[in-house]
Amino acid sequence: MTQTPVPRVSYGELARLFLRLSLTAFGGPVAHIAMGEDEIVQRKRWLTREHYLDLVSATNLIPGPNSTEVMIHVGYVMRGIPGAILTGACFIGPAMLLTLFLSWLYVNTGQIPAAQALLWGIQPVMVAIIAHVGYRLAVTALKNRTLWLLFIVATAVLLQKNVTGFGIPEVLVMVGAGVIYALLTTGVPRLAASGLPLLGALPLMQQVAQTIPATLWDIFWYFLKIGSVLFGSGYILISYIQQDVVNGFGWLTTQQLLDAVAIGQITPGPVLTTVTTVGYIVAGLPGALLGTLGVFLPSFVLVILTAPLIPKMRQNRFLSAFLSGVNAGVIAAILATLLDLSGAAFRQLNGDAFSPLAILLGVGALALLIRFKLNATWLMLGGALIGLLAGALFP
Repeated sequence: MTQTPVPRVSYGELARLFLRLSLTAFGGPVAHIAMGEDEIVQRKRWLTREHYLDLVSATNLIPGPNSTEVMIHVGYVMRGIPGAILTGACFIGPAMLLTLFLSWLYVNTGQIPAAQALLWGIQPVMVAIIAHVGYRLAVTALKNRTLWLLFIVATAVLLQKNVTGFGIPEVLVMVGAGVIYALLTTGVPRLAASGLPLLGALPLMQQVAQTIPATLWDIFWYFLKIGSVLFGSGYILISYIQQDVVNGFGWLTTQQLLDAVAIGQITPGPVLTTVTTVGYIVAGLPGALLGTLGVFLPSFVLVILTAPLIPKMRQNRFLSAFLSGVNAGVIAAILATLLDLSGAAFRQLNGDAFSPLAILLGVGALALLIRFKLNATWLMLGGALIGLLAGALFP
């Protein structure tokens, strides 16, 4: 399959879009990818849906935060290496600065600004956005019965964690779906003939001894290593920090980690900006900046190195089928995430029962997306406003 030529987009257009996404992309990696699809594919038509899906799938083959790497990939496709650096910086920068401001408030006051009502209004809208984009991507990705069957099996594997408590990492499910589909459709691969290097094997995380207090070099080097081995969602970062930074190095207490995660949750943009708060708690502004630089730097390097391989993968029969299978796994991961988010998004503001208002907000947002194709940013702002009003009326 040959990819459709992309339009010439100015650096200013790229900067404006990704700065806006940085300040409005709440809800985690899947929501970010959904909002990116709505803007880049549906509205601006910079990329085809097939091309965008290939970029999403490729991010699961290299370490780093998936949604951030998708945005860097888009910049690379549009304007090469300068575009990749620009879109990545614009997507990370504003969210990091907002996180930095909240970190300063937290360290100086010991409190996190209340945002429960704001998030309560945003979450149902995010569920609607993910559902709408997930459907569009599914229509593109699930092109035959075999891919549909792989999608169903991958979804069942991802959801069985809710029943058994044991789950297989998303990246393994996606890669497994790719390998199975490639073998079913093309047989044994001849990768040597394709001239393509592998995108990379999963590096092993090494525990290193650290001294207390942490130096700035310790902070940068530790998060550089984390950024180099972190596969899948940025939420996996929390388990690393708990094991190493809290239990191993003693840089943070458990309560400080929970507060850092909360700040990362209530701010838009990449979940990995949690590292900004961790670095600020440990070593102030220099720690925040170096920790953030360390955890995101590998994403830029790996995307720039591997992005030229994606078109070549589509030219190779086995690797093209592999990408198609990974796409089916991506759709399964989106559905599993959607179901998980729905359970929390439709609850009452101050209770565990389902909220008719939240359900109405989600259904209404989905209807507006389908019928009027409203921009997701406006829907997010509307949900936030309704959440604030609900918080004021029902404290």
